[in-house]
Amino acid sequence: MASLLITELRKLIPYRTFWTILVIFTGLFLLFVYMGSKVEINGQAAGPKLYNFPDIWLKLAYIASYFNLLLGVLIIILITDEYSFRTLRQQVIDGWFKSDVVLAKFFVILLIAAFGTCVLLGAGLFFGLSYSPDTSANKVIQDIRHLLFYFVQAIGYMSLAMLFAFLIRKNGLAIIAFLVYAKIIEPIIHLRLPDEVDQYFPMKVLSSLTPMPGRDVLESLTGPTLALSPTMALLPAILYISLFTLLTYVLLKMRDL
Repeated sequence: MASLLITELRKLIPYRTFWTILVIFTGLFLLFVYMGSKVEINGQAAGPKLYNFPDIWLKLAYIASYFNLLLGVLIIILITDEYSFRTLRQQVIDGWFKSDVVLAKFFVILLIAAFGTCVLLGAGLFFGLSYSPDTSANKVIQDIRHLLFYFVQAIGYMSLAMLFAFLIRKNGLAIIAFLVYAKIIEPIIHLRLPDEVDQYFPMKVLSSLTPMPGRDVLESLTGPTLALSPTMALLPAILYISLFTLLTYVLLKMRDL
């Protein structure tokens, strides 16, 4: 298995697009968090109120969830480019099983999700230690589990993107299909179904892992909406990740590279 990841790294490290998108992801996320700390509320910067331990972990995970689409686009570009350059076909000719191809891409997904989580960890420690009045170890790690929820969510987005990439194989079309499904098709389906049912749909399960901070206050004004808690959404999210990966393998097994 280590050889699969090493092979993928040999392709990724010199690949400029890979680094460019990761830099954009990190830069946009940090810029958004920094700008949030400078917003003024009643004449005072919001940073000390927004970025306190332990609430900062949920807030950062919620903000970062909006950039998971970018990570999904990255996975689509990586896979569809390999179709264009015929490197996937060459790997199978050189002796890889098709399961190795899927497993290697899944390792890349884990690597990118770990990178994103480390970005959140670094930002949380920096802003939290800068603004929190209580920086004791217990307070710092109290709700750090939200980083795990974000990690699983990022894997879910990229696993779905991997499925679209292998299904469509064309760069632009796969990206459009992925974005349209995530942001248009599934939300429209949600409108047609009761909350008891649509809370188990893929994108809603993944979004439930990083709920909006202060959702209770909002629901007191707009009325309650039924959604899974992050802990309850964890198992369905893992099942969806397994399903997306399995479908990718079945698709690849049935097709010629």
